[in-house]
Amino acid sequence: MDLLQNPEFGNKLVTLMAAFVLVLQIAMVGQRWLVMNIRLFGAQSFLLALIAAAIAWYNHAPHIYIAAGLTVAVKAVLAPILLERLVDRIDIQHEIAPIINGPLSIVISGALTLVAYIVGGSFYHPEAQGSGLGHNTLAVAISVFLIGFFMMLNRRKALSQVLALLTLENGVFLAAMCLTYGMPLIVELGVFFDVLVAVMVLGILVFQIRESFASMDVSKLRRLRG
Repeated sequence: MDLLQNPEFGNKLVTLMAAFVLVLQIAMVGQRWLVMNIRLFGAQSFLLALIAAAIAWYNHAPHIYIAAGLTVAVKAVLAPILLERLVDRIDIQHEIAPIINGPLSIVISGALTLVAYIVGGSFYHPEAQGSGLGHNTLAVAISVFLIGFFMMLNRRKALSQVLALLTLENGVFLAAMCLTYGMPLIVELGVFFDVLVAVMVLGILVFQIRESFASMDVSKLRRLRG
């Protein structure tokens, strides 16, 4: 029980879970199957919820428990269920066709991670922040954000781009949790509501693209140009 009250142990725990978040992000880059990408996103979101719960516990911030619970409900459970049902409904091919092949995409993700650690390192000053819980995970948050943005640019399928957008938002959430220990509760509720609405709206949009073009390749939208 004393271990659970030790801030140093909490910092190591948050750092370890953040490292797994980054591993899952890179795994999504190399994973070619859409359903598996959705499940990896759900696992990543669940880890983010655990990070939020740990920060709430060690910083005695009960309002962050609400953010952790909403992360589990919306991004770890509800969003993956909706996306998998959409995959089944529109009967798309489950294989992702990226513009850049998998091995090279992983190399690029590694380079983006290195850039993130260089940028994040300039903001981390332990002598000024003391033993602030999770402050050394900023580089991971920036990495998740940059890799999510790369995934959006690298994928042709509309649904896989939606998934990349959601992982990008996970990077923003991790940064908010670790740097500011959570946004005001009303802002957090608004963000989760926006994520849920975005998944539903984008799901309808994806379905309409599939019906109109018989394909999920967003490059075919060029046909709409006059």
